[in-house]
Amino acid sequence: MNIIQWGQNNLAFITVLSSVIIAQTLKVVFGIIRERKFDFRWFLYNGGMPSSHTAAVCSMALVMAFEYGFSSPLFVLAFMVAIVVITDAQGVRRASGKQAEILNKILDDIYWKKKIQEDRLKELLGHTPVEVVAGIVLGIVTALIFYRHRI
Repeated sequence: MNIIQWGQNNLAFITVLSSVIIAQTLKVVFGIIRERKFDFRWFLYNGGMPSSHTAAVCSMALVMAFEYGFSSPLFVLAFMVAIVVITDAQGVRRASGKQAEILNKILDDIYWKKKIQEDRLKELLGHTPVEVVAGIVLGIVTALIFYRHRI
């Protein structure tokens, strides 16, 4: 089986992967606009606009609906996973990022007073509600584009 046949047989995988690649690419584009420079690490980082995690799980849920129907257990499973990931992306990881930001300020204060030197924590862990909504829209639009022939 060649790559074209594999892609045709794995449209669900290609759709979800595409939503992640598009989201990560948009993060780089927005980063270039915001920072006026290019940083390849933006392709790999969590956080930022739009949420690639949210785009992936929303795309996956809609793909399961198109493949097996909205009443199928696979759609319900994918939908519930999407709810958990979205909640985590916007809630838990965002709170962890805010805590890291505060801890980094404390470490800066301690470091400048020459009491301790520690590695900084990663602050951009979660997403704002706007970033999550953008990920939801991106995931849905990607699935609709790839599955337009089945709608």
